[in-house]
Amino acid sequence: MRRTRSVTLALAGVATAVTFLTGAPVRAQAEAAAAAARPAIHHVWLIVLENEGYQSTYVSNPNTYLSATLVHRGALLSEYYATGHVSNDNYISMISGQAPNPENQSDCQDYVDLRPGTLGPNGQAIGQGCVFPATVLTLADQLSAAGLTWKAYMEDMGNDPAREPDRCGDPGNPSGVGSRDGTQSAEAIDQYAARHNPFVYFHSILGSGRCQTNVVPLNQLAGDLAHLSTSPVFSFLTPNLCNDGHDNPCTGTNVRGTHVGGLAAADYWLQKYIPLVTHSAAYHDGGLIIITTDEASTSDARACCNEQAGLNSPQPGITGPGGGQVGAVVLGTCVRPGTKDANPYNHYALLRSLEDIFGIRTGGSDGKGHLGYAGGATLKSFGTDVFNGCAVAPPAGIASHPPAATPSLARTVMGGGPSLPRTGGLPWAAAGAGLLLAVLVLQRFHGGLNR
Repeated sequence: MRRTRSVTLALAGVATAVTFLTGAPVRAQAEAAAAAARPAIHHVWLIVLENEGYQSTYVSNPNTYLSATLVHRGALLSEYYATGHVSNDNYISMISGQAPNPENQSDCQDYVDLRPGTLGPNGQAIGQGCVFPATVLTLADQLSAAGLTWKAYMEDMGNDPAREPDRCGDPGNPSGVGSRDGTQSAEAIDQYAARHNPFVYFHSILGSGRCQTNVVPLNQLAGDLAHLSTSPVFSFLTPNLCNDGHDNPCTGTNVRGTHVGGLAAADYWLQKYIPLVTHSAAYHDGGLIIITTDEASTSDARACCNEQAGLNSPQPGITGPGGGQVGAVVLGTCVRPGTKDANPYNHYALLRSLEDIFGIRTGGSDGKGHLGYAGGATLKSFGTDVFNGCAVAPPAGIASHPPAATPSLARTVMGGGPSLPRTGGLPWAAAGAGLLLAVLVLQRFHGGLNR
């Protein structure tokens, strides 16, 4: 019995040594543990403000909640760019990857179909108009197809039923597509603007019934956040024309009951709604908040990320290739506070990032499922430069701008788990201990045989 036990111990020692010498079983176990520990992003809130460039929002802004408090709590993406001018085309880009056309570059004064609407290269719809055919899919369609929940929360929507309904908020009410948009100007009691609600410009959403069920007034947000089970995995938040910074002074009032607009009103609004989100169970269950701006001032038509012109408009920025530098702030359980990030991103990269986060790359034309120009060959998703506060890594498969200072984290993201070193450190020490144990046991076993 003693000899059998000795052989067993000897073999165990040899196995331990071989395990650490080869490294393969150890790496497999470490990678499996890392994958199990990976903190997935389960809930995303996207907030879009209006008409301010990076300089005015983050450098010279005297209203410090966004420019200082939130920046210090998250990651500031300084090289984030809009994809066009004026407003509506940017919102469209964010959820569909469709490039600007002359109608949405003028904010779709007439709520009319895009015709003929056939699909060309890169999934771009060919024609003129505002409401895309059902063949043009959106992030919302991808989420629904994957069985994931989403909602768009629109401030003031339905306050004046003569302008727009309190569900969906399409500006063709009651006549439908083909009508004049009556929400272009704010009212004292209703500062909703359909052009800032991209979901009403796609027949894939309008014709499915999801517009009425999923595009709701902002006052439903608090109730939905009260329970994890009622919090959508993706939420699109649109403040009204006062609170998003568009109007100044405001026709109506801001969240503090005054007519002050611009960046001050946006700061007031964020001070009310950001804590509502961050105090929710959903936020602590892998939450992510993205705050950006639709476009910079019209004098800034710069672009990034090799942005391409659409098939219908030669200049996405009307006078240039893009919508200017707007910046973005990202907060969340996967983001290290105080991060400064100068990697280039735009609204198409945002869409690509959301597709990657939720694993919903379906319906695209790039062979990988990304929608429209979100499938650009050189476009990058948010990577470890943004998701740098995770215990292990952001969701597997997400593209990365690997930060030079943290190559191990980038390797974790791309490889699914940490690789133990081949030389030096604990593995070789353990290997030596295993070999020593094996030698001692074998020596004793050999001596027993001689006796």
